[in-house]
Amino acid sequence: MKQNQHSRKNNEQAREKLASILLFEISDPDLALVTLTGVEVSVDKSIVRAYVSCERERYESVAAALQRAKGRIRSLLGKSLGWRVTPELAFQIDTTTDEAERITEALKVVPPTIGVEKDENGYPIVPEAPEGEDGEPNEGEAPVAR
Repeated sequence: MKQNQHSRKNNEQAREKLASILLFEISDPDLALVTLTGVEVSVDKSIVRAYVSCERERYESVAAALQRAKGRIRSLLGKSLGWRVTPELAFQIDTTTDEAERITEALKVVPPTIGVEKDENGYPIVPEAPEGEDGEPNEGEAPVAR
């Protein structure tokens, strides 16, 4: 959603209230160790999209718990915000931390071809094998194409 000073203020206000509700008001054990990573409020304040993160194994149980508690959370949020309209809630699981972890792990694995010298087209340069006295490759070595 497009951001300006007013929408950022609404987002921050909704994030603080929603975080407080999730932390102190909702006692569902499936929502333990859930982090509220972001909140976006529509321009007319009718929809609040909240992004939550948790362990990868708990995505489904957390989504189900949020769906079960959505009515109670919405009621408490409407009372605490004091806006004319009580916004609809849309919860989404935020997978950016998992993607960042996956990318970090992928970067740790260095392919063996990284250290190989390459030509201007990116192909590995094959060192020429030393030839025997008769002009043929030494025994056990593959011939080199020229």
